[in-house]
Amino acid sequence: MTFARKLKTLRKQQGLTQAQLAEKAELSRRTINHYENGFSVPNRAIILEKLAKALEIEKSFLLDDVEEEFIKQAKKKYGARGAAEAEQLLAEVSGLFAGGEMADADMDEMMRAIQDAYWIAKQKNREKSAHAEKSQM
Repeated sequence: MTFARKLKTLRKQQGLTQAQLAEKAELSRRTINHYENGFSVPNRAIILEKLAKALEIEKSFLLDDVEEEFIKQAKKKYGARGAAEAEQLLAEVSGLFAGGEMADADMDEMMRAIQDAYWIAKQKNREKSAHAEKSQM
């Protein structure tokens, strides 16, 4: 199940409107709408914590789907190779955290920063390749 579908299902199971969930999570209704329609996913651990608290669930229940969305977005933008790179990145980073003493919130924030760095690196590589192709013409 995608993050968007899971969030919407959880909200409806609890009989909440988007506005009510937004208020409970201290987010905007527009943000909840964007999450539920798959336009975006939370990019900060604190947002996942707010949503989990508002929905009275464990944050990890939502986090798994955010990581899946990261891989799906990588596949959509960069194909199978991009998805494989994203999956490998998540696996390697998760391995770094295994058995560590870092707080969950810090680990989540670190994971988000690494995902953001991935998107920036992919964009820079794309721009560099386009520039190299132009200069060869």
